[in-house]
Amino acid sequence: MPSSSFARRCLFRLLRTGFRVLPLPALTRDRLRQRFLDRYAQLLPAGPRGQTPEPGQAERRARRHAAGRAIGFVDRRVGPLPAPLPATLVAFYLPQFHPIAQNDAWWGEGFTEWTNVTRALPQFEGHAQPRLPGALGFYDLRLPEVMRRQMQLAREYGIGAFCSYFYWFGGERLLERPLQQWLENPSLDLPLCLCWANENWSRRWDGRAEDLLIGQRHSPEDDLAFIAYVARYLRDPRYLRVEGKPLLLVYRPGLLPDPKATAARWRRWCHDNGIGEIQLAYVQSFDRVDPREIGFDAAVGFPPNNTAPEPITARQHLLNPAFEGEVFDWRDLARKAMAQPDPPYPRYPGVNPAWDNEPRRSGRGRVFAHASPRGYRDWLRHAIATARRRQPQQPLVFINAWNEWAEGAVLEPDARLGHAWLQATRDALHKPAAPAPATRPCAVIHAWYVEVLDDLAAALRSSRIDWRLVVTTSHERADAVRERLATLGLEAELEVFENRGRDILPFLHVANRLLDEGTDVILKLHTKRSTHRPDGEQWRHELLDRLLAPSRTACILEAYRSQPTMGIVYPEGHRQEVAGFWGANQANVISLATRIGIGLDADKPGTFVAGTMFWIRAEALRPLLDAHLTIDAFDAEAGQVDGTLAHAIERLFVRVAESAGFTSASAATICGMEEPPATPYPYARRSH
Repeated sequence: MPSSSFARRCLFRLLRTGFRVLPLPALTRDRLRQRFLDRYAQLLPAGPRGQTPEPGQAERRARRHAAGRAIGFVDRRVGPLPAPLPATLVAFYLPQFHPIAQNDAWWGEGFTEWTNVTRALPQFEGHAQPRLPGALGFYDLRLPEVMRRQMQLAREYGIGAFCSYFYWFGGERLLERPLQQWLENPSLDLPLCLCWANENWSRRWDGRAEDLLIGQRHSPEDDLAFIAYVARYLRDPRYLRVEGKPLLLVYRPGLLPDPKATAARWRRWCHDNGIGEIQLAYVQSFDRVDPREIGFDAAVGFPPNNTAPEPITARQHLLNPAFEGEVFDWRDLARKAMAQPDPPYPRYPGVNPAWDNEPRRSGRGRVFAHASPRGYRDWLRHAIATARRRQPQQPLVFINAWNEWAEGAVLEPDARLGHAWLQATRDALHKPAAPAPATRPCAVIHAWYVEVLDDLAAALRSSRIDWRLVVTTSHERADAVRERLATLGLEAELEVFENRGRDILPFLHVANRLLDEGTDVILKLHTKRSTHRPDGEQWRHELLDRLLAPSRTACILEAYRSQPTMGIVYPEGHRQEVAGFWGANQANVISLATRIGIGLDADKPGTFVAGTMFWIRAEALRPLLDAHLTIDAFDAEAGQVDGTLAHAIERLFVRVAESAGFTSASAATICGMEEPPATPYPYARRSH
């Protein structure tokens, strides 16, 4: 009931406020927090709910298949790594991709993590579920060749070690077979370290006490039995070492009765049994104590755990009206992590490429939306710099995770983006490129009406600019476009795509590549005829003249060179109020803005460039490109004049640039010319 929910929220806030002001040591605070969550989880207030669809409202989602590619898909690439590497990247590794008898009994015969992964469904518009594997497929870790391929990929892209979870329950070991294969097979040569996942296993997948499957039996005797057993790994020459000491992690030290005593027992045993000094670290998944207070050497950052972001659930357009999960903005997670001051104790920085545990908690997942490989690259680059500053002798950075498929934290190739997360990892290891001299501007033309290429070629030539030219077209037009380019003597890169998403989807594919390549300024053109209008030819000629007249192009380029925040330069007279030209696009535009993660006031949605020809700085497109819209989400071409995803994107280019911190101006203003008088727009009918 609403009154009950309100009372619960008030009680929880009161308890939380009182708890925060108590003068408690960090270790005591962590223990009390976990005991409260174990016993009184029902007191946690429910978060905001998403927006449920109106009766008869269409769902905006792709329906061809679940494994469709997205804008930004990256194939496997051979590329250099810096030598030496600036830091050792350690990726958490999950071994639960093979069946074991216990999981058969608890979850059904043949259960592996893939069982969770494949049952996931999208809960709101833009929710990328199920997330399915790419090049490595639905692998089985009983096969040593699988781990060999994983390690080869990891090395190629700069991962220096795996940190594998180790499951020990009072002497009973689960999911150890992949680790044993590593121990027995010297050809599996990527370094490993162990992280003892020392929490209970429950049906909730959160380590809490209710509905227990198998529990821990912590004791002094268990401490000694544990260290004696894992010594076989610590002694292996491939095992990851810090300053010569084997690195051993504990997932939740707060669950140990006396972690300081445990650490002392382990150190003494290792000293007495020929291993020598060890490096002990704990994972900041639930605990935040100074590691030295519990006899450990360092902490390990483990986002998104131990964070309290503001939910954005209420903004989401639900596909499942019964969704009870929470949605957060991953970009806020990354920004706050990079702005966080150094703790007063040793901590290895940790980063997270994404997070979505919907596969483990159907209809109740914790989802971090708006994660992107570029955002992850920037965060990882920052973490590397932090590690080098704080641990210059042997900088380590931990990544959560290599293959947490059911939690959406994955570097391995997936069906949607391919090797994009791995490529971002490799890119982060290189120093950011120094600001380069202005690159050649790139004109991107979508050629559907082949004969119109003549007009565009003439305009480009008369502009007196040394253009890089990329031409996109569909498969059925490719030969004709190729012949026309040859006849016109145009040197162009030709890219051929499915006839989907009009000129918009091909442009986004190309712009994504140009941004990665370092191109700064792009001119977007298309062979516009607007055959549904009698003045379509006039419309095109006016757009080209105002964007490419020789008297204008030099000053436009100078504006981009001298004004770093210049985003879009549009043809004067063609920037219009979105609200006056909603057409059949209002619901699509509002939904798309939410999926991109940009604010949009439905009453004052801003402006757009009618005709969709303009200059734009590549970086100004990043919010849209980093949304990684799936190709299947774009409508197949059927002569539509309104109401498609491509039309919605047209109305958001200006807002996207603004959200990235860029401005826009007309070509006339840039060149010191008079704006045309305000008159009703002649090339489109106003609608509401």
